[in-house]
Amino acid sequence: MAKAKPVSRIGSDRLNTPTDLNPEDVKKISEGLTVLLSDLFALYIKTKNFHWHVSGPNFRDYHLLLDEQSQQIFAIIDAVGERGRKIGGTVLRSIGQASTLTNVQDNDAEYVGPLDMLKELRDDNKALTARMRELHEVTDEANDVSTTSLLEEWIDQSEERTWFLYETTRNAEAGGH
Repeated sequence: MAKAKPVSRIGSDRLNTPTDLNPEDVKKISEGLTVLLSDLFALYIKTKNFHWHVSGPNFRDYHLLLDEQSQQIFAIIDAVGERGRKIGGTVLRSIGQASTLTNVQDNDAEYVGPLDMLKELRDDNKALTARMRELHEVTDEANDVSTTSLLEEWIDQSEERTWFLYETTRNAEAGGH
């Protein structure tokens, strides 16, 4: 009869979700998921900001594209947080924490041209994809097949957002209105 694997208990005794993953791996993965959550919240707000403030001759197309993309990003957020808890880790607790961890730069400019908006979001999504690939390496090495699988789906979605934003801005006049 095989010996039972030790149960990981990360964090408070009240948040001790049992898992068969290595405690050090749980810590690394949940920390990575916390940064991912921070990035997703920031990217969601930025995408909505541009959705609300886009203007110009392609307003309807850009407005709808950004709304679709923000909805897709928002749909991922809860799954990321819950995944961290399922493996026994803890994740994002506040906007303040998110602001210190995110890699996505705010854009508080009074006016941003529509093509500049789309290019900025394209680059943000591309960078997000790269960071998710790095986390994928961590989860794959830890044999956390569920998080690895979810990351593969989220990477695909991020690549699609990047592609749509790229194609929308390709051959367009820089700083277009």
